[in-house]
Amino acid sequence: MLRLATSDDLKGLCCIARIVARELHASGIDQWSDTYPDYEHFQKDLDKSALYVYEIEGGVIGSISILPENDPFYKVLTWEGTNALVVHRLMVLPAFRRQHIGSTLLNFAIEMAKKQNYDSVKIDTHPDNLRMQKLIKSCGFKEVGYITPMNRIGYQLVF
Repeated sequence: MLRLATSDDLKGLCCIARIVARELHASGIDQWSDTYPDYEHFQKDLDKSALYVYEIEGGVIGSISILPENDPFYKVLTWEGTNALVVHRLMVLPAFRRQHIGSTLLNFAIEMAKKQNYDSVKIDTHPDNLRMQKLIKSCGFKEVGYITPMNRIGYQLVF
């Protein structure tokens, strides 16, 4: 079940983020860290009603943050449109992967953007995070380019 997060979810999301970050680093992917994302990042998303969690049998196993575009680093690329939602901090506990939860979360962001009359959805990921790149592309996103200041590849789905 996908729902808007509550403050009761934040501690668990921090634990999931550390598990995901450790797994990324063990795979040689220098994305996320021991301090990012952390409580303050999730709290800011929650305060903006932009943090959603995916739960199974009452336990949170993943999340996504969906925010209006405001990242200055994104300005280094030429994007289509002028009004986008941006996906941040998409994560799923490794034990629950390959159950289409990541695509469910990403498709939720796409549907939200369409319903709220945005012209596109943007997302970025580390160049070495091939698993995330595959997920992004499977949901119809196209690569826009390399975001040098962040060491990320930017993707966009235009409606």
